[in-house]
Amino acid sequence: MIRRLALGLFLALVAVAALTYWAGEQTEVARLRTRAADGTVHETKLWVVDHAGHPWVRVANPRREWFARLREQPQVELVRDGRAQACDARVHDDPESRAALDGAFRARYGLVDWWYGLLLRRGAIPVELVPATSAAP
Repeated sequence: MIRRLALGLFLALVAVAALTYWAGEQTEVARLRTRAADGTVHETKLWVVDHAGHPWVRVANPRREWFARLREQPQVELVRDGRAQACDARVHDDPESRAALDGAFRARYGLVDWWYGLLLRRGAIPVELVPATSAAP
């Protein structure tokens, strides 16, 4: 009896994980290329929204490795629709930016954004990606 219950619980968790992953892939998923100190390029899949004239991403948990690399080396590449664009990443760790971007992501990704937030998001921080050609010093 306990084995069946444990197996049922395990299968339910696997199904929830699979459905969550599938749902998260149904709206645009971009790739962000960051560079490590040794020059190695790392590519991370994430959601993106256009807000106030630029693309924005969010780090769900500020301890993520890609975010640490971005903070060390803010020159990144955003890949959307197979096209890479050099950008300068600007972290906006203030309540107004968080609220605005939470709303933009919620509008674009809907219920899935809420679900991911419930499961994974801890103090999400918005990151503005300013195209390198228009970035001001």
